[in-house]
Amino acid sequence: MPPLSNDIVLRALLREPVPYTPVWLMRQAGRYLAEYRATRARAGSFLALAKSPALATEVTLQPIDRYGLDAAILFSDILTVPEAMGLGLSFAEGEGPRFERPLRDEASVRALRVPPLESLRYVFDAVAEIRKALAGRVPLIGFCGSPFTLACYMVEGGASKDFGTIKSMLYKNPELLELILEVNVAASAAYLNAQIDAGAQAVMIFDTWGGILADGVYQRFSLNPMRAVLAQVQREKEGRRVPSIVFTKGGAGWIEEIAQSGCDAVGLDWTADLGACRKRIADRCALQGNLDPHVLFAKDSDIEREVEHTLTRFGEVGEGAGHVFNLGHGISQFTPPDAVAVLVSAVKSQSRAFHKVSA
Repeated sequence: MPPLSNDIVLRALLREPVPYTPVWLMRQAGRYLAEYRATRARAGSFLALAKSPALATEVTLQPIDRYGLDAAILFSDILTVPEAMGLGLSFAEGEGPRFERPLRDEASVRALRVPPLESLRYVFDAVAEIRKALAGRVPLIGFCGSPFTLACYMVEGGASKDFGTIKSMLYKNPELLELILEVNVAASAAYLNAQIDAGAQAVMIFDTWGGILADGVYQRFSLNPMRAVLAQVQREKEGRRVPSIVFTKGGAGWIEEIAQSGCDAVGLDWTADLGACRKRIADRCALQGNLDPHVLFAKDSDIEREVEHTLTRFGEVGEGAGHVFNLGHGISQFTPPDAVAVLVSAVKSQSRAFHKVSA
């Protein structure tokens, strides 16, 4: 593999000195881009797109080519793992993901197995192809869903307004949920390691639904399984550390505990006070985030102002501190593409004043 010409995201995640705050966006390859919509139309469906290494490579590179972001993230979906477990995943237009065979009884849970990695070969082939196509321009981030977030979809059968089914299982039969989480931990760790072997240079755990849990319950059913995944993920590849990011949407109240989970960086949603979170963890981890995605619907001057507010909240970036600029959640499909260009330009131009250590 060619050497990285821009490794600033990796350095920031490891709290090493950088000249400016690097920026990438969750869901940066998506429906807000006309070129993505064209590629998806050629694929015929979301799953067909995700399962084609060539097309996944194409859409992964689209925002890099357009905006000059500092990292690429694998185009895939967190539900590829439970799909490989045989739960029958489908995506209905306007309705989101659905599983044909959700886990609703003890027999189905006890039959659950870690899927063979070969059933996810298309993901690892995509990682390798993306790395080759990037040619060292920026690093590639791999990812998985958190064990609990995966379990939410696996038990509910899809998206949910109140997660009543899995919460009922959690309180009525916690041992059954823990069996699901045990399988998900093993599958997620193997999945991330295979992505790293294929060429991912950082990894991220998306804990989209951990924030629905009560204090104490979150630690047992979401944070501890993520800690178990991180304990199994390889830390070195190609002669350098592979940084890990944990993002619990709605998780700022537990940031001290997340920062001690074994990750290198904590992702924050837009409801978190970036500066307060930095003080609470005392630079034990880098922070990623946390602009409200709807800022991108504002005027250019307002976007620039909100970027400045986010950078100011984090404060000066020196030795031992790390900040990766991102949205507080995935970019909306209705986002004006030109707004992203304004955001990226503002981060790269304004953030240099906050970096006092030469890099």
